[in-house]
Amino acid sequence: MNLAHIFTDPPILIVLSTFLYATCYTIKSYKSVSKNLVIFNDFISKYKKNDLNFRFNEIDEWMCNNPYVAPMWLEFKNTLVFSESVALKNENNQLTYQELSSNIQNIQTTVDPLYFFNEETLASKKYNAKLIGTFPTILTGFGPLFTFLNIAIAFGKIDFSTQERTVASVANLMSSMQVAALVSVIAVGASLTFMIMENILFSRMCRGKIAHAEDMMAKLFDNISSEKFLLELLKETKIQNNSISNLLSILPANFKMALNSGIASNLVPYLENLIFGINQMNKQLKESTKKTDDVDDLF
Repeated sequence: MNLAHIFTDPPILIVLSTFLYATCYTIKSYKSVSKNLVIFNDFISKYKKNDLNFRFNEIDEWMCNNPYVAPMWLEFKNTLVFSESVALKNENNQLTYQELSSNIQNIQTTVDPLYFFNEETLASKKYNAKLIGTFPTILTGFGPLFTFLNIAIAFGKIDFSTQERTVASVANLMSSMQVAALVSVIAVGASLTFMIMENILFSRMCRGKIAHAEDMMAKLFDNISSEKFLLELLKETKIQNNSISNLLSILPANFKMALNSGIASNLVPYLENLIFGINQMNKQLKESTKKTDDVDDLF
């Protein structure tokens, strides 16, 4: 068997070249995904659930500036619910702060984080996954395509003009049939090899990192249903309405107290000073008038 002749046959070269390109493209794609997942996991692992209240802006800025996770983060951020602190006055007229939805974390999501951060968004959409999935079909299809093409070409070269030429052409036909059969074998073998290799590469380079990223996002953001949050919001709204009603009921008394306190502390001292100034002015006028009368008596 002439291996040099077999592996330099154009159909076999096409199959081997396609297999080599598919392998290089897959490795390159998975390396890129693996590198970005490592960066993402290293960043998000620094944060805990209790950090969200005061480090969310830091997370948001990094996510928005990272093109790898920015699209999914912007969609996920729209599902976040931010609970706020409300100031209420107690019976002693002192401010107290109550957390809205105090029985849950202050930042929650109404949609499961894995809906946005999953294998498809973190990996499959970052490269041409359809092309990688098509490579085995392409390689398998090359087998029968080139096999029947070689057979057709070989039968077309049979020369029945003389017995010697017929024998020689039949010998060439058998050689071509061997190459045609090998094309199918190599194509199917390349397809099977690529599928096995692709699954192994994805499992080792990406799947574990994707699972780690999904687990961290699920632990970082509590999932709360829209109905539960609306119930909590309604409960807190009732508390605030009750507090506002109480404040409005004591508003006149507080206003009167504040007005009396303002008058006592500001207006009364001012009036006292004004009366004192007027008395001093009258005293000076009386002394001036008295001196004038004394001078008139001398003449």
